Amino acid sequence: MKKMMVWSMAVLLALLISACNGAAKNTEEEAHDASHADGHGGHDGEEAAERETLKASFGFPSGAPKAGEETELSIEITNEQGERLREFEVSHEKLLHLIVVDHDLKFFDHIHPELQADGTFLIRTSFPTGGEYKLFADVVPAGGAGATLTEWVTVEGPEGEHAEIAVDSALRQEANGKEVELSVSSTKPDEEVTLTFFVRDAATKKEINDLQPYLGAVGHVVILSADAEQYIHVHPLDETSTGPEAEFATSFPRAGIYKIWGQFRHNDEVFTVPYVIDVK
Repeated sequence: MKKMMVWSMAVLLALLISACNGAAKNTEEEAHDASHADGHGGHDGEEAAERETLKASFGFPSGAPKAGEETELSIEITNEQGERLREFEVSHEKLLHLIVVDHDLKFFDHIHPELQADGTFLIRTSFPTGGEYKLFADVVPAGGAGATLTEWVTVEGPEGEHAEIAVDSALRQEANGKEVELSVSSTKPDEEVTLTFFVRDAATKKEINDLQPYLGAVGHVVILSADAEQYIHVHPLDETSTGPEAEFATSFPRAGIYKIWGQFRHNDEVFTVPYVIDVK
């Protein structure tokens, strides 16, 4: 009888210990799940903050722009609440970089509107022909991340002759008495690519090793897909280089035709060299 009672008490004690351990384990798992949920929620909150979208409104205060005529262009940057931003950070010596191209990428302009006291950017510019132009505004709001804001605008007047964007058979261009040859390390999408520009005197073929800084660097490169939907603004690997080589690292997001504009400065003149490549 005594043996039976001892055995029963031992079984009961084992059951109690097992239950307590199970309860403790469940409590730890719940605490871990709650901690994971809180952390994940916080991460989502940070991502939501980072995803805050900006909007640019491009306007022409004096009326619709006309081909060949100087016009005033205004740019207003607003946040998700529609509030106009008034403070911006300097990026490569400017508060805003504006890239302007026409519909078939023949025309290219890189200009810098000035910030006004009311928070708008203004600049006087002109468009060579009528038709559709796409504007790209590169801007860094104070305390925020850089953004590229775009819009198509229509310019009144006769349009220029339409032309297909043809791939260059040789990546060598001349501008302002310079011969600039481009070497592309890869023409595959989603791969790290090095763009190397080699600058010579067009007449003597002598290497140019005294390039001057342009907007705080040896040069700048803008890349657009043929449909103007993929935009890449590239800065050099070595900003202090003076030539004859200038290297830039980038990647192409998808296959297709891309136009590349390299911009450099020599003898106090900025010159632009365009190239068209096929990313297969």
